[in-house]
Amino acid sequence: MILDVLENAAFHVERNKGFAEAFKFLQRPDLKDLPAGKYPIDGDRVYAMIAIEPGRGKEGALLEAHRNYIDIQLVLEGVDEMGWRPTPTCADQQGDYNEEQDALLFADPPDAWITTRPGSFVVFYPADAHMPSISDELLHKIIVKVPFADV
Repeated sequence: MILDVLENAAFHVERNKGFAEAFKFLQRPDLKDLPAGKYPIDGDRVYAMIAIEPGRGKEGALLEAHRNYIDIQLVLEGVDEMGWRPTPTCADQQGDYNEEQDALLFADPPDAWITTRPGSFVVFYPADAHMPSISDELLHKIIVKVPFADV
């Protein structure tokens, strides 16, 4: 897991072959003006999802983990209190792995909370179970999906 500000994106580009494309998209000057939806960056290999929606409470929220993709979650507006726990320590699995959504859900409590403010991003690898979008305000965020196999 990485927490940083967008100004430091260049420090992370070498971590994955898809990160250069991902961070280039996240530095677009018109990013705040793009409507909610899915945006291909490199076809379905690297893509972004823009979400503009109310945050949710901690009550009933689940941790999620991915097998095939890394999440880069950038907050544009609002404050996202993201939960985190190492995936290997999660024991309370909720259902089967959803291959189409590349998601496995867990009801375990997070080990830590990450306060993510506008201009900050968090990188979640498959070893990072995470609980995003915990907020009592409107969140405007970008989630870029990058293949883990490109490490």
